[in-house]
Formats: sequence, structure tokens, C-alpha cells
Amino acid sequence: MDHRKEAREFLVSRRAKITPEQANLPAGTNRRVPGLRRSEVAALAGVSIEYYSKLERGALAGVSAGVLDAIARALQLDDAERAHLFDLAQAADGSSALVRPRRRAAKQWSPRPSLQWTLDAVTDGPAFVRNGRMDLLAANRLARAFYADVYADPQRPANLARFAFLNPSARRFYPDWDLAADICVAILRTEAGRDPHDKELQNLVGELSTRSDEFRKRWAPTTSATTAPAPRPSTTRSSGT
Repeated sequence: MDHRKEAREFLVSRRAKITPEQANLPAGTNRRVPGLRRSEVAALAGVSIEYYSKLERGALAGVSAGVLDAIARALQLDDAERAHLFDLAQAADGSSALVRPRRRAAKQWSPRPSLQWTLDAVTDGPAFVRNGRMDLLAANRLARAFYADVYADPQRPANLARFAFLNPSARRFYPDWDLAADICVAILRTEAGRDPHDKELQNLVGELSTRSDEFRKRWAPTTSATTAPAPRPSTTRSSGT
């Protein structure tokens, strides 16, 4: 059996099945390929386009389980397809030593009533709680008014990173947008080091990398995430990022 050919056909066919809309990416015009481009899959998986292109040519030998898991998420593989991808990589290595990382169940976080009461008790300024992905998890009334543009899309969770890089009004909102953007990327990088298998974070980084030149420029210099521990979510009273 030609494992390289099988791996190549498998990855190409799965990439062709995913539309830009399904990946939360702009469709654009003059798309020459069905589904996603190689560059878009690479961005969603957090790897270079050169590395992903090598994998798509069937060169799966030596690829880490973490990268395979990121590729599986980027291509939105189901459990059977994900298992097949790992089997192909295992066959390329000629061993059964490749361990599949366990999937983490998504946790829906909601503030305890006592936390919301604490936030609501702050009446002289905006107060909010965010996580390492820059999602606004809870806020008082002034914070919701202050960040009205961040909360503007009811179909998506309020996210400061998406606002900073994808919403044109962010450049008017932040007095020093460049500083706010740098801080935002630093926070996301720290979170990536703390939890490299966070699917929601990978999706967010992939979306921002594909849709924002400014984010891609800031994210690109360091290919591996820092492992510095991220602080626990805390109550914040600040108008900046």
C-alpha cells in the first residue's frame, strides 16, 4: 500500500470539503480550488504553509501528535476521520508508538451569581472578567455600555481580540491601537502556551491570522508559544485591553 499517496488523497479531499464559511473565513473572490486553500488550513492549524504543504504531499513520518490534532481540528474531521489520520501517520512512522492526545470537552463557563453581584456593585467605572482567549465572560452595566461595539454582534461571543483586529472602530476606540494590539497578542500567546490544545483558541488564532495582516505580522515572529503561566481570570476595571 502506498501510504504517502493515501495520506495525500485523504488530506486533499478533506480540505476540499470545508468551505470558507464553515471555517469562519471570508470567501473572497477568484478562488481556484474547492474548499480551503493550503494557506488557510495552515493558519487554522497554527503551522507554516511550507510545513502543511509537506504533510499534504504525504510526508507524515515524524509529525507530532499535537500537530496532527491541530490539522484534524482545522479540517473539522470527525472521530473516524481523525483516527484514520493518526493511523496514516502511524503507518508512515512504521510503528504504533504515536499516542493520540485526548480531546478535551468544551466547557461552558458562566459566572456565579456572587461574581455578577460583585461586578454590578461597581458603579463608578466599567468592570469585567475575561479569559485567556480575550472573551468577555461577565461585565457590569457600565462595561457593557463602554464596550458596546464589542457586544454589537449577538451571534458571536464578545471577544476583545476579534474586536481589536477585525473591527475598524477599534482604531478609534483605543487611543494607542498599536500598544493595545501588542498586548492582545501577548495575552493570546501566553494562553496558547498554557493550553496548546484549546480548540477555541486555535480557531480564533486561525481566523485572525487569515483575516488580519496586522495580527499575522505580530503573531508570526514566534512560531512556538511561550510556556509562561497565564493569570487566572480576574475582575478588571480598565478601559484598555
